[in-house]
Amino acid sequence: MVCVKHVPDIQSERSLGPDGRLVRDGGDGTINELDENAVEAAVVLAEQARGAGEEAEVVVVTVGPDDAEDAVRRGLQLGADAAVHVLDDAIAGSDVFGTAAVLAAVLRRLGEQAPVDLVVTGMAGLDGLTSLLPAALAATLDLPQLTLAAEVTLADGAVTVRRDLDHAVEELTAPLPALVSVTDRANQPRYPNFQGIMAARKKPVESLTLADLGVDPSTVGAAGARTEVLEAAPRPPRTDRVLVTDDGQAGARLAAWLLERDLVRTTPATGEVL
Repeated sequence: MVCVKHVPDIQSERSLGPDGRLVRDGGDGTINELDENAVEAAVVLAEQARGAGEEAEVVVVTVGPDDAEDAVRRGLQLGADAAVHVLDDAIAGSDVFGTAAVLAAVLRRLGEQAPVDLVVTGMAGLDGLTSLLPAALAATLDLPQLTLAAEVTLADGAVTVRRDLDHAVEELTAPLPALVSVTDRANQPRYPNFQGIMAARKKPVESLTLADLGVDPSTVGAAGARTEVLEAAPRPPRTDRVLVTDDGQAGARLAAWLLERDLVRTTPATGEVL
């Protein structure tokens, strides 16, 4: 199971509405870029399993309004086998805990049809950048979590990841079922060909509601959120800008400006900039 999210284009102008929620009706949404790495990681693992004579299926899941279906459609283009879209007005305003509860309910439903061995997510959603969903979902499902993976492998009923830190490389292993979140270093998502795009258009997307999942509406959405936006306003424009037209002396003026504000240091003996 791969969790994907439909987010506003990160290059677009983003804002919060009067209700304190991110405005998502600009028509420029797309799949969360880091979730494409999650889909690729899952598809590669499934291909390897099939190559070894095992059965494998990748299911992409999203939670969101009507246009969120685009995210799972993209997942199908990238090689996923099936897609689920949880669509219910009562979910609007959910925080990470509410979203995790809904995704956990989807996993339990999928588990009634076949065992779900691995949950894969991107390391963060580029709209909120909290990076909390992987941990919240793992905790809700009581699964071991291996986060920020730069490499993922499966063998002997366990998942192993490599995590690249600033001053060390970690290798972590957990028994299946487990949850893994991947970074953008984990792989290079494939570019879907025309055949894959056309095939994805024909694949059905299962649409589910909270009632289908047995989730109490009062526990998710704005009603069940543990966080609340009290006030939001656009960041005020900067008023301390100094625009310099380069007449050949702009570099010297910039250096002087930095020195005046003690933003660079010089050696007392020679005046050389450190």
